[in-house]
Amino acid sequence: MSTPHDTTSPTRLTLASFWSDLPREGRLLLSVVVLQFLGTGLVLPFHVVYLNEVRDFPLSDVGLLLAVPPLMGFLAVGPTGAAIDRLGARRILIGALGLLVVGNVVLSLAATPAAAAVALSMSGVALGVSWPASQSLIAAVVPRALRQRYFGVNFTLLNLGIGLGGVIGGLVVDVDRLVTFQAIYLGDAASYLPALFLLLVPLRHVAGRPVPDATATEDRASYLAVLRRPAVASLMALGFCASFVGYAQLNAGMPAYARAVGEVSTEGLGFAFAANTLVIVVLQLAVLGRIEGRRRTRVIVVMALLWAVAWLLLGASGLVAGTLGATLLVAACASVFGLGETLLQPTIPALVNDLAPDHLRGRYNALSSGSFQLAQVVAPAVAGYLIGHSLGEVYVASLVLGCLAVAAHAVLRVERRLPPGVNGVHVPEHPVDAARPAPHVSENAVS
Repeated sequence: MSTPHDTTSPTRLTLASFWSDLPREGRLLLSVVVLQFLGTGLVLPFHVVYLNEVRDFPLSDVGLLLAVPPLMGFLAVGPTGAAIDRLGARRILIGALGLLVVGNVVLSLAATPAAAAVALSMSGVALGVSWPASQSLIAAVVPRALRQRYFGVNFTLLNLGIGLGGVIGGLVVDVDRLVTFQAIYLGDAASYLPALFLLLVPLRHVAGRPVPDATATEDRASYLAVLRRPAVASLMALGFCASFVGYAQLNAGMPAYARAVGEVSTEGLGFAFAANTLVIVVLQLAVLGRIEGRRRTRVIVVMALLWAVAWLLLGASGLVAGTLGATLLVAACASVFGLGETLLQPTIPALVNDLAPDHLRGRYNALSSGSFQLAQVVAPAVAGYLIGHSLGEVYVASLVLGCLAVAAHAVLRVERRLPPGVNGVHVPEHPVDAARPAPHVSENAVS
């Protein structure tokens, strides 16, 4: 089996070739993605409905409760990275999945805001832990040459699961029947059990405690030292900015603008998010084939330009507020944004993990996760202020300019600091290099 350091070019991208190129461990991890995120889709659209309309918590309390998970996740990121580097990604991910199971069970039974806060805190910590742990685990079992493809296919399956879960959840829940909401939260808890089984049994041998670099010291392994390494700070800044003008706005600013300025119905918003998911599921594989071997920073430039177009479409919805045209423009915004997502999701995780040495992989992924989550904490407040003060034009203009800044930063700052191989450019081995002894592979690699 290839190691994660293998730089051999993969075969031409088809689903069959991708599956055959993957090591057994990578196939097992992908096999449970749809089911795991189907559970996420079951509950994702219904948190406010459940807490406010079913549990009768005041809407002001609900807003505070829903701010708990991202805050707890952000606070958990720092300790998580160090724990991954000390204990191994698999052990940390097992703990995160177990916490998600317990958190959803507690939330299904939460009759008071305090109980809901405890449940959401557990889920928030688990989600903050699971992102860097899962990225590190993937890097441990998937060869470098296949990581970009893997992250893209994983993102497709993730969205497929969420989309299917949302449809099923919408058919199941009834605001007059508490048991229907308890069922979807218990279903979300159960969706993590197959992944837990994989990590505890078939994959118990992978992603153990990393072997430290012979020259590494605890001081050199600090987050500050990691940020001082070549390209790391610039790459993390890119992640923060992309999240600020991207995902944070799709989840918070875009619905707020569509409702307050575009006067789009809730059904229209649902249609827009369905269009976003459909674009990702249908186009991700084709996009992966087109970006193979291209500079990842240039791919991010194209993504940023697409997102700028998406926000212009959102702004245009305000010119025809309350009409079918506004709904179609918001759906077009979500669709173009989804196309940009198919460019982002394979590239940023691959950049981070190709840049990271094995013994610091947890910290690299924790920093990347933290940069995305910090934007999720800050951006909704900015969007709410601008839209709430009738500054919709300023809001849209700031997003468009922000996207252009992301494109410039990717080329002028990040690209200049990245080795070509890390940036997705195939670097052929020279005969003199092939004659050198192979580097030591840590326990993170699967042999």
